[in-house]
Amino acid sequence: MSKQPKITENQTVMKQMFIIVRGVFTLFFIVLILSSCTQNEWPQFLGPDSNMVITAKDLPEEWNDSLNIRWAIDMDGESWSSPIVLGDKIFISSALLVKKAERIEKAEEPAAAAPPRAEGVNNNTPPPPPPAEDKSYLEDVYRWQITCVDAQSGKELWKKTAFEGNPRIKKHAGSTYACETPVSDGKYIYVYYGMVGVYCYDLDGNLIWEKDLGVYETVNGWGTGSSPVLHNGLLYVVVDNEESSFMVALETQTGNEKWRINRDEKTNYGTPVIWKNTTGTELVVMGKTVRSYNPESGQLIWQLEAGGNYAIPSPVYNSEHIYLGNAGGPRETTTLFAVKAGASGDITPAEGQTTSEGVVWSNPETGISNPSPVLFNGLIYVVASRGGEVTCIDAANGELKYKEKISKVGAVWASPWIYNNKLYFMDEKGVSRVLKTGSEFEVLGENAIDDKFWASVVPTSNAYVFKGVEKLYCVAK
Repeated sequence: MSKQPKITENQTVMKQMFIIVRGVFTLFFIVLILSSCTQNEWPQFLGPDSNMVITAKDLPEEWNDSLNIRWAIDMDGESWSSPIVLGDKIFISSALLVKKAERIEKAEEPAAAAPPRAEGVNNNTPPPPPPAEDKSYLEDVYRWQITCVDAQSGKELWKKTAFEGNPRIKKHAGSTYACETPVSDGKYIYVYYGMVGVYCYDLDGNLIWEKDLGVYETVNGWGTGSSPVLHNGLLYVVVDNEESSFMVALETQTGNEKWRINRDEKTNYGTPVIWKNTTGTELVVMGKTVRSYNPESGQLIWQLEAGGNYAIPSPVYNSEHIYLGNAGGPRETTTLFAVKAGASGDITPAEGQTTSEGVVWSNPETGISNPSPVLFNGLIYVVASRGGEVTCIDAANGELKYKEKISKVGAVWASPWIYNNKLYFMDEKGVSRVLKTGSEFEVLGENAIDDKFWASVVPTSNAYVFKGVEKLYCVAK
């Protein structure tokens, strides 16, 4: 029987050190892989942190119709929703008009002659009845669908129909039946089509569950627009409308309701945010009254009378403050508020005051409108919906750093974004302006794609995705 070599104490120590070093390197590579995967995720409206700050690497800084276009594919259907990105897959919701019903033509009739008046006789006749409401839209046929596209090639991987049939409410000519951006937890895709319903798919396009939240009229037929958000196994959907506004928390696995609360609001469009701050986690929902809820129970934490015309822009935040305000109009300025973590109760400043127990500052001169503000390196940037005005505010105290106007800017509906220490925003004509970040105003350049754009930009690991009315564009070096 051969003798086994004796293992010395030094050899044992060296073996243990080797195991530790190997474990450290393994952990390092796992973290590196997870980090690179995270940069490929844009799973909800305005990005993973709801802030439009893009951390992907090597994105192009110049583009046009013939420069840095990796691919462009035709849009199938219409929508104002933004895409989302998971790894190498892009997901888009849309509504395709399959059949248009014949519309009632309102012929202009000549005015009837007034009847002869007899002395002493009341000849007042009632006015003619109003013309019949055109309900032919109820006979239109739409296909509500979600499409999965390969981010590298633009090839369609799959397309699934959530519902095909007649609309349940009338649509304004300037809106679509697919205004809400989908959201994903990395395992499932959740799509909300307003008054059509909520649908859950796996990443291969298999339907997991669906939920009908009812049918309610919206102001001027503009429809819904608040995108759903996720937290801790719950999907939050805000259904603000002209009849009976509410918010519901659905279990992501089943679609069952965990809680539902009524909201004293009319039609709104602002997408809520999950605010993780120094005191806890809050679900902050825009409205004429901004409200913060406990995301687990729906219990109200604080509320703030924000005013404004419509709740459209989403808040931005850090761990200590959340910055929010509603959209104004051409002749109305609205206020941007800074709310501190730990606020509770009614924190609306008293009349004539700019602060309160929960509001650390407020500024009525920011020009906040439809695009959501963006927060970067202690400064808040606000882009006006019309007129090309850009405003920069100090997040610490609300001080105005600059308010400048850029000429020849079209209407802006998409939210601005930050990349490589620069501020970008795109108008609906497809022209993107590039600005220097910081407290000094400086325009660095512009890029243009010939299409109409309302959706906000999303990044992949090495490219931009712009969703126009005509096409979906991948812009890469």
